[in-house]
Amino acid sequence: MKNELFIKHPHRRGLATWRDDVLFFIFLVVCLLSHPLTLVFAVDQSPVANEDQYLLDTLWDYYQAVPNKSPVHVGLALGGGGARGLAHIGVIKVFEQEGVPIDRIAGTSVGALIGSLYAAGSSTEDLEQMAHDIGWSALTNYSGYSMVRLLVLQTLLSTDRMETYLRKRMGDIRFDELKIPFVCAATDLQTGERVVFREGPVVTAARASATIPGLFSPVVFRHRYLVDGGLVSNLPTDLVRSIGADIVVASDVSSDYSNVEPTNVLSTITQAVYIQGQQINRENRRLADVIVSPDLQSISPTDLTRSAECIDAGSRAARNAALEVKRLLIDRFWPQLWDLKWTGKA
Repeated sequence: MKNELFIKHPHRRGLATWRDDVLFFIFLVVCLLSHPLTLVFAVDQSPVANEDQYLLDTLWDYYQAVPNKSPVHVGLALGGGGARGLAHIGVIKVFEQEGVPIDRIAGTSVGALIGSLYAAGSSTEDLEQMAHDIGWSALTNYSGYSMVRLLVLQTLLSTDRMETYLRKRMGDIRFDELKIPFVCAATDLQTGERVVFREGPVVTAARASATIPGLFSPVVFRHRYLVDGGLVSNLPTDLVRSIGADIVVASDVSSDYSNVEPTNVLSTITQAVYIQGQQINRENRRLADVIVSPDLQSISPTDLTRSAECIDAGSRAARNAALEVKRLLIDRFWPQLWDLKWTGKA
């Protein structure tokens, strides 16, 4: 791991910068020497890796103890990707385990579903259980019969069940009532505009954001015909920053779609949507401070039966991301850590 995040200060220049860096270096040495060296050198890891990890853990403990910190908000941007988006649950779970705050959330498509549920108060255990139990029949009227109606009578499928499913778990909660500030995006099918939801009923917004065009009926809201936000904003890094995120973490569940063979109408349409979204992702990824990219190459966007694999992939990818967020938070507050260490408040 690299330590440069702890000591770089692009906004500061001159003698004061050198003086502070020297003092901080002394502080780091004291932190390492204030505990038994046997803790630094573990059996199955290199000494350098252990020193770096131990140093980060020590500084993180001090960071969490700093009173009256100026708030630095961590925001999660949860991207679209169909069933692959269940990996977002693993990302959230690891951040909770590592004590990394989630202060803001933006979501698109499946990211809007998971993000809204978590922002409304669902626990990661609840989300895992939902992922295990969920299926297309729980969210839509997708079936062989409905597909025949679609092809013969050109009758689009419905996502009414999705709204019912979400309402059972969130009620009629509105954006201003959420436990965590949340925003999501849908697409206006008539104008091609991105429609950003910041107020009003959360369930309707999340449903609109996750409605696949060409297969499901658009969600009619305020005289607009709304469909999947992945068409115009598949990885909403700009949205989470717009609601106050200082550090933006992007959970990008897009993958190389050449590994997935579309075999039916559902998989073909969803793949077309996500291919377009992947092109937009490239710009949005540049707006992120930290990117989580779970390995989901073998999982189809329509395969909801592999939820456990998706969640595990998200957890694995989030480990390093959580460390990076800790470094960014510590880097912004190391002068306060210095004061805490030497004023006897620790």
